[in-house]
Amino acid sequence: MTSTTDRASMRTRTFRRLARSGYAVNGLIHFLIGTIALTVAFGGTPAAGADQSGALREVAGSPGGGLLIWAAVVGLGALGLWQVTQAGLIVDPNPLKKWGRRASEAGKGIAYLALGFTAMAVALGGRTSSSESIQAVSAWLLESDLGVLLLIAIGLTVFGGGIGFIVIGLRRGFRKFIRVPGGRRGLFVLRLGRSGYIVKGLSLGIIGSLLVVAALTSDAAQAGGLDGALRTLGQLPHGAIYLTIVGLGLAQYGLFLMIRVRLARF
Repeated sequence: MTSTTDRASMRTRTFRRLARSGYAVNGLIHFLIGTIALTVAFGGTPAAGADQSGALREVAGSPGGGLLIWAAVVGLGALGLWQVTQAGLIVDPNPLKKWGRRASEAGKGIAYLALGFTAMAVALGGRTSSSESIQAVSAWLLESDLGVLLLIAIGLTVFGGGIGFIVIGLRRGFRKFIRVPGGRRGLFVLRLGRSGYIVKGLSLGIIGSLLVVAALTSDAAQAGGLDGALRTLGQLPHGAIYLTIVGLGLAQYGLFLMIRVRLARF
């Protein structure tokens, strides 16, 4: 007869497995966005937008894609809930550090949940891109002075998150999130994580900057997600070079997240 403790332990293990699968989904999305950026860099026309919804639609269009998308909804939802619940368990004698870490973990959870809702929208046949959604929300916020301030605050927060990613990459701070294997495999994982985190941080920095610019110019069209960030890079002198670097970095970050499925500390 299975005890209540055993059943609870089994549920926890199942929840952890589902949460781990969320890393795989997020990794696949970033890998696809990276390949889309590379396609654009080399003059090609991508089949989908270079953002989360575009990558998910690409998955949905593949054989068995419908089932994969619903699996993505479950995995991302589980990972988001795990991050949010773990945020409340963080203990630190320094109240400022404690609430800072809690806010960081809760923010990650909310981001995963939002990505899960995006996957659900794609699974249900939605065609709106992530960038279009961001622009719509930005336009709504720009209708009031308080909304403008809020949009600036959001942009600065995203920009700060980008700096955080870059610092984690440079210091290889992601090591505390995983069990680093030994030998060449460990060195490979560390290199993937370092370059991936830095490029992800640069992308977030551009996204945050675009939100601030949209608020200061009262032009919601300036706002955008990864798609907007990549378009901005592509319009710069030697944009193809920047897109190639970012595309490779995002693909590496995606590979790192997929490897993290087995190495993540829970």
